[in-house]
Amino acid sequence: MEKAIYYFNPENDMALANFTPYYKAPAEIVRMADDLAALPAWYAPEGSVVKVRREADIPCWEKLCEGEMPFPQVGWTAHWLSSAYVPWGWSPALVHTLLQAGVGSGFLPSAGALEAWRRLSGRVCASEVLRSFAGMKGICGESRVCLTLEEVRKAWGGWGRCVLKAPWSGSGRGLVFLPCGALPASAEGWAARILRTQGALMAEPIYNKVCDFAMEFRADGEGKVSFAGYSLFETDAFGNYKGNLLASDAAIGQRLSAYVPPETLHGVRRHLLRVLPDWLGGHYAGYLGVDMMICREEACRVHPCVEINLRMNMGVLARLFFDRYVHPASQGRFCIAHYAGGGEALRFHESMSGAHPLRLAEGRLASGYLSLTPVCGDTRYQAYAVIR
Repeated sequence: MEKAIYYFNPENDMALANFTPYYKAPAEIVRMADDLAALPAWYAPEGSVVKVRREADIPCWEKLCEGEMPFPQVGWTAHWLSSAYVPWGWSPALVHTLLQAGVGSGFLPSAGALEAWRRLSGRVCASEVLRSFAGMKGICGESRVCLTLEEVRKAWGGWGRCVLKAPWSGSGRGLVFLPCGALPASAEGWAARILRTQGALMAEPIYNKVCDFAMEFRADGEGKVSFAGYSLFETDAFGNYKGNLLASDAAIGQRLSAYVPPETLHGVRRHLLRVLPDWLGGHYAGYLGVDMMICREEACRVHPCVEINLRMNMGVLARLFFDRYVHPASQGRFCIAHYAGGGEALRFHESMSGAHPLRLAEGRLASGYLSLTPVCGDTRYQAYAVIR
């Protein structure tokens, strides 16, 4: 039996929005994919293979970790092999790439499966899940599907300020924030283009957000969904992902319970475990994350479905990394960093390695800094963890 090949393709959401075999990711996203290609090693099962840009980067990286901690026991390849793949996410563009590389069609999802995943990945479907929470105590959140510019204007006028979201877009992309006052011409032009190309727009009020978090799940493709853990993460003002807290599920639950009663969180989880199997309809097997917020109104409430990531995601990666490699009594941060110039990543890595040496307890990380991806002179993107 061939070993599964794990592959990091962060352009997946944008490729789904385009939904053609010929989508080409922006150069900066290609660079991110190359620099962070080793990330799946931290969540792939032992004995799997990880597709990377340059196998030559790996021995140096492994040597840096040698003797310090248990390194992922995976194989590496810089080539497209005809085998089963487990990518970050599936799109027609990835299927086309693999077919062009000679990967057998029997290893790849069908056109029907891709259509189903795209539909379920859209924000219109997430809005349906949000509506299923109607009437639940301790919940907030509203999302309107707009099919015309007039419906966009009506939603914006009713709320005073809101955010417009394209049904399909990458993290932090496809969002336009509308202030009070006159509707900007640039926003109206953008909205008209999205309505023309994607057929709808999501309109949501802007909330007084306290924190971002997610509940992660795993679907078996046969109608069963299980809870995989919490994710407590940070985004910037534009919705771009910054990093995750590394902590036990219990510790994250305690943090969230400082704002809302534990019963509210448990109720949200139970509701999703009832709703998601029917919503997925057996079309999907793998991890999925339901992004949420805690919002402060007259009291703190949970927005239980900001969007749904029907793919692998950074929250699951951080959850699995902590559970496999970090001592349960420790906490830390998982970060994705971007460097503007050559050599910056290497200087940061050397500085952090000296200032925060790794310390193990019971064979797991207890404190210190660890780069989770190779760092070379030309590295522009890096994933790393700092444990304390």
